[in-house]
Amino acid sequence: MPAPLAEPAFPDHAQVKTVAMLPSSLPPLPTPPALPLLPSPHLLFLGDISEPGYAKTAFGLRDWAPQRCIGEFRCAGGTVSAGLPAMTPQQAAARGARSLVIGVANAGGVIPESWIEPLLQALHAGLDIISGMHVRIASIARLREAADALGRQLIDVRVPPPGIAVATGAPRSGKRLLTMGTDCALGKKYTALALARAFAERGVDVDFRASGQTGILIAGRGMPMDAVVSDFAAGAAEMLSPAAAEDHWDVIEGQGSLFHPAYAGVALALLHGSQPDVVVICHQPGRRHMLGYPAYPLPSIEDTIALALQLGQRTRAGIRCGGVSLDTSQLDPASAAALLDSESQRLGCAVADPMRGGPAFEQLLRQCLG
Repeated sequence: MPAPLAEPAFPDHAQVKTVAMLPSSLPPLPTPPALPLLPSPHLLFLGDISEPGYAKTAFGLRDWAPQRCIGEFRCAGGTVSAGLPAMTPQQAAARGARSLVIGVANAGGVIPESWIEPLLQALHAGLDIISGMHVRIASIARLREAADALGRQLIDVRVPPPGIAVATGAPRSGKRLLTMGTDCALGKKYTALALARAFAERGVDVDFRASGQTGILIAGRGMPMDAVVSDFAAGAAEMLSPAAAEDHWDVIEGQGSLFHPAYAGVALALLHGSQPDVVVICHQPGRRHMLGYPAYPLPSIEDTIALALQLGQRTRAGIRCGGVSLDTSQLDPASAAALLDSESQRLGCAVADPMRGGPAFEQLLRQCLG
């Protein structure tokens, strides 16, 4: 897992601003550089959501940066919990919190009116607000005016650099692995983080490349792919995973799904721009339709592999599937092990749950590394 962010260094008197997480530089920058240091510990804000799939930012920070998470805060009507101590902003500030992180990634990345009062409460408690939503928090007048009056910061992390180049499609050195999925919010980020950590533990020269707001907050760098203008998205993926030494691996966090009615574009841009040698397909057993799109059934794992390889060959002729990652968190250990084994037999490749580890994950690692 990538090293935690260092202790925050934002001064308390900093003026309100939208912080661009990446510089306004064009390639050939080797990689998007590290973020400005963010104020922590964090209070994770879960809004009023009732769908756990929309809380992936909170869950990701809880699981991969727990040392920076002090508690959680929900609106009235919210039913999703990250399992952290429930706190008001005032209580969190009294226990040392320095920021509230919006832990929700809802459809469209919007900030509903029902959140404004709780966010104002956080500002009045002395917390900065960190957001990965599409809507810029500094564009909301009530929040901007309150932050200005109180000397607090409104920090957006979903801000791509200006001037990203159109993709070249030119082959480049190094090895790359991209996680892809049958849908959104079913383990692409966790799989990439787990694979990158396991590669490093085996002495492989590796970087985790974050492509979404949660991964960027965890890793301290990355490219918010779904905020890039579509014509330049494949170029952003090239910038995210640049040429490297022949034995170096970039493990790239995937986004969306090639089959998704709304988010297929970002998945295809990542596939073409990253030019992966290996793809790992992620799936959640039991999910029948696209999250939030009940009229669209999930594609099969086999169809997802086939389409990924067909489209990926456009920019990487030797692309192959390293295996399948299943989210078996809803199953007991025995049932999960049986499912992993049966799916491996059925599909003829490694099938593992990276969060469970074990022999199945070891096989996935071997197949990915070739």
